[in-house]
Amino acid sequence: MRWGLSASADWRELSPEDLRLLYTVGDLLSIAVERARLFARSAQLGAAEERNRLAREIHDTLAQGLSAIALHLETADALLEAGAAPHRVDQAVRQAMTLTRANLEEARRSVLDLRAAPLEGRALAEALAALAEKWAAQADLQVDFEAVGGHRPLPVRLEAGLYRIAQEALTNVARHSGARRVALRLVTTPDQARLSVEDDGRGFDPAQVSAGRYGLVGLNERARLLGGTLRLESSPGAGTRVEVVIPLERQT
Repeated sequence: MRWGLSASADWRELSPEDLRLLYTVGDLLSIAVERARLFARSAQLGAAEERNRLAREIHDTLAQGLSAIALHLETADALLEAGAAPHRVDQAVRQAMTLTRANLEEARRSVLDLRAAPLEGRALAEALAALAEKWAAQADLQVDFEAVGGHRPLPVRLEAGLYRIAQEALTNVARHSGARRVALRLVTTPDQARLSVEDDGRGFDPAQVSAGRYGLVGLNERARLLGGTLRLESSPGAGTRVEVVIPLERQT
């Protein structure tokens, strides 16, 4: 048997309506391809943002807790070398143990839910007041807290971010400044939220700070993600002031 190919008897020239339909199908296919490309790009950006978020959470919880524990253990070691009374050494060690248990619990919570709100159901002003008391006890600092208009409710995301900024700034003070006194201030107006942390420590030259100093990088990044700006003022021997301003008109 001989096989051959022949044009269909139903073949006809495409009408203008058929051409428009084909053009429409082509446009829809192009849109589908572009959406798939954008989705893949969005997934990549989302993964990068998630990695940054995880890094911030780990730094804000575990790294800060370990720093506080190290401070108490270093204090205990210094007291031993100085021949201090045993009860003073024992007190520093016990404080380190208490912090260790608390940070183990925080680590468990972070593993289960890294998005857990750090304010634990409190208003921002209340949480900051408790944070000031905590650091005053842990780092032998005088931490003065003031809230002006701070009882105005803010979006949960914004309150959590400002709390983390205060937490990180106080950690930097305890670790690097040698300060004896810190002023923590929250001012909330209809237009903006302003958080400042100012210490009387040794200060530094901001131009000489290494780009890899994650504490300062994290502060700036967190302020930016909240839609605000961070200002750092410091000079050798004159202390340090960190101020974050968040506009409220676009916050939801």
